[in-house]
Amino acid sequence: MLGFKRFTVKKNERGLLLRNGDFERVLQPGRHWLTTALSDVRVETFSLEQSAFVHGLADYLMAKEPSVVEAEFVRVDLKETEVGLRYENGVLVELLAPTTRRLYWKGLHEVTVEVLDISDQAELPAALVARLTQTQMRQRPLLGVTGVLTVQVPEYGVGVLHVDGKVDSLLKPGSYGFWKFNRNVSVELVDLRLQVVEVSGQDILTKDKVGLRLNLSASWRYTDVLKAYTQLQKPAEHLYRELQFGLRSAVGTRTLDELLENKTVIDEVVMAHVKSRLVAYGIELETAGVKDIVLPGEMKTILAQVVEAEKAAQANVIRRREETAATRSLLNTAKVMEGNPVALRMKELETLERVAERIDKISVFGGLDQVLNGLVKLKA
Repeated sequence: MLGFKRFTVKKNERGLLLRNGDFERVLQPGRHWLTTALSDVRVETFSLEQSAFVHGLADYLMAKEPSVVEAEFVRVDLKETEVGLRYENGVLVELLAPTTRRLYWKGLHEVTVEVLDISDQAELPAALVARLTQTQMRQRPLLGVTGVLTVQVPEYGVGVLHVDGKVDSLLKPGSYGFWKFNRNVSVELVDLRLQVVEVSGQDILTKDKVGLRLNLSASWRYTDVLKAYTQLQKPAEHLYRELQFGLRSAVGTRTLDELLENKTVIDEVVMAHVKSRLVAYGIELETAGVKDIVLPGEMKTILAQVVEAEKAAQANVIRRREETAATRSLLNTAKVMEGNPVALRMKELETLERVAERIDKISVFGGLDQVLNGLVKLKA
């Protein structure tokens, strides 16, 4: 029995008429009366707000219905070395990866796709990089950006570009973008300013088997970044190891007494050792110096005792020297007084004066001359 069924497609929609599961045609906006006799009729509607046509019949339409595709869709069929820039109403909305095959509805949005060949080009054009990096004010996010590596190199540094595991080139300060499709791309930022490295907690035995713990600080910079990253996997780690080797060379070949007598010898040996080994790698060592030398607990006690004994011996020498000088002075004074009664008399008066300063009250009997004559009798 012949039957009819009404289907309505809105103005912002398109319909896909399926009869017994097979595609028949695309329905335009409006009311449609369709016969349903002896067949299963189904209409699937699609909102044109969503430009992408995501359906199991997309590949069939592209392969068998070219006229329908031409009339209703924008077709995208990218090769392995191509990427697509999809625009809606003149605005970039999506980056399409290689081998993308997709249909986009015509009618509501003006959809255009710009195809770029990236077979021999990893870097994005500068204008496109600016679009990708200035997305804060967009009303909708840009799709497909995971396929692009964006990097900004600061003014005080450079970027080392690695393509498929190899150092490709150096990037000057600025903004860059690179396609990640069909290649492995990475950028390592390198600071060209003077840098500081700390080599801490190094336990080293001296030549006389005394264990020391040392902390060293060094400053360095790159002189040729490309040379450094071409020859070394991690230049900073290589510098750290060389500083360790230089420190062990300086301490392990000297006794504790030698190190304590000349504390700058470690700095000099480390500088000489490391500088000669870094020239070929484009790295320059500016300064290197030991910050701390930590002795074992028992060695601290022994050294304290040694220092105490040395200071005590020095004090004894000074005391004996002063005593000898005082004795020599007394002897000279006695020799002068021995032949000079007047000088002796003056010394007696001086002594009496000192004694009187410490006595609060003196009682004299028989006169002052009797006291003086009783103290000292001068030879005629």
